[in-house]
Amino acid sequence: MKFKKMLLLMSRFILGAVFIFAAVGKIYNPAAFAGDIDNYRMLPYILVTLMAVVLPWIELICGVLLISGKWLKGSSFIVIIMNIMFIVAIASAMARGLDIDCGCFSVGSSASRVGMVRLIQDFLWLALAVIVFRDAIKKRA
Repeated sequence: MKFKKMLLLMSRFILGAVFIFAAVGKIYNPAAFAGDIDNYRMLPYILVTLMAVVLPWIELICGVLLISGKWLKGSSFIVIIMNIMFIVAIASAMARGLDIDCGCFSVGSSASRVGMVRLIQDFLWLALAVIVFRDAIKKRA
């Protein structure tokens, strides 16, 4: 039982730290993040701008909530949705042969490229979010 609690706590902290870290550069430079989002060629520009401003704050808030242990059901569910969205975007870019910066953890010219490594990482973050979400649901029942 203690191992399971420790695993859940580590999952929350890792996932929370990842999302906080991912949010900081995007909050600092929303214009560069908007450029990274636009490179995916999936959204009209008005939604690109909105996403570039709003998404990093959602990432930051969810990260803080995951680490603090507050509203775990909601924050982990939002992280699940975001990771699915990221997986679809990266897979779509790869399928279309786009050689673009992913905008995942840093923005602009310092960002890493879209590729299999980023896709695998997003599946890992998705798995951690599902673990946290399932535990939060069990505690509600």
